[in-house]
Amino acid sequence: MLRILIADDHDVVRYGLRKLLQAQPGWEIVAEAVDGKDAIDKAAATKPDVAVLDCMMPRLGGAEATRQIRARLPNTEVLIFTAHDDERLIDHLLRAGARGYILKSDAQDQLVEAVQSVSEHKPFFTSTVSETLLSSMLASRGEIDNEICLTQAERTLVRLIAEGHTNREVGEILDIRLKEVENRRTAIMRKLKLASLAALVLYAIRNGLVES
Repeated sequence: MLRILIADDHDVVRYGLRKLLQAQPGWEIVAEAVDGKDAIDKAAATKPDVAVLDCMMPRLGGAEATRQIRARLPNTEVLIFTAHDDERLIDHLLRAGARGYILKSDAQDQLVEAVQSVSEHKPFFTSTVSETLLSSMLASRGEIDNEICLTQAERTLVRLIAEGHTNREVGEILDIRLKEVENRRTAIMRKLKLASLAALVLYAIRNGLVES
């Protein structure tokens, strides 16, 4: 059984999400939340596999709700479900720990696929979001030089980051200090001329380091 929490401050949006998701065999809506604080409390009480969150909610925004849910429930993946596709917002939410990002305009065609993907701990971005990230990435640095290659150790670190692990978790997996993880990530982003975590995640997906 796939357990899902949905959080949005609009009743009609939650109704549409519930109808679409609970129609899937083996999927269950275990809680509905009306704001970010409510989402954190209900996630802690129900321990869903996936939390589908709007990024603009009263009391507590989607980024902070994502951060707290991921900190308390590391096995719960967060899928952002929003009307906003600003690159800086996407980057902010990915840094908070979101695994996927889908626009409300794409819900009918891609929401089920998005939930399934993040439930399997795989990142998911709709094509519009991917194009936003790619445009920002290319604008900030130009095309990646084909001669730039990552070492196997660098590829492993990028893969772990793209899979949603925190710096501390990466350090534990690789048996290196937190400061070393931060230094290596900074060096890799400088090497690839990438300006944000969102661009690094997209690089990982486009280069086969992690499944989209």
